[in-house]
Amino acid sequence: MSTRIKISNANSESYKAMMNLEMTLQTTLLTNIQKELIKIRASQINQCAFCLDMHTKDALKYGETPQRIFLLNAWRETSLFTEEEKVMLAMTEEITLISRKGLTDETYEKATQLFDEEQIKSIIMAVVTINMWNRIAVSTHLEVPEH
Repeated sequence: MSTRIKISNANSESYKAMMNLEMTLQTTLLTNIQKELIKIRASQINQCAFCLDMHTKDALKYGETPQRIFLLNAWRETSLFTEEEKVMLAMTEEITLISRKGLTDETYEKATQLFDEEQIKSIIMAVVTINMWNRIAVSTHLEVPEH
């Protein structure tokens, strides 16, 4: 893969704004595990190797199990995820794949039964934010660091 521009060096004000958004998400009511599940699932869909590498490591650091990470792509087929996590993952997929149907009324209704308004806002913003980072990493060929 060819080397491409580093967004962090390209327009410092835009990058600072993105980092501020990321830092704001750290103050939400979502748990670290919930945030990492959102980030991993969106990154799987978007095929972002850099973000998958980063967020699977972060999830493990926060106490997520390898088994749940391995099965995240098939979350509907396992009982390893809670009802809340399944709705959150459905939201992640529908928002990430917005051109298909977007966030459906059915999924949104389930979310309102399990989450309060602030949590729903946080989930939506977390999904939007990781999709932004995925698009930057993929379009700039951000490489996975070798360890």
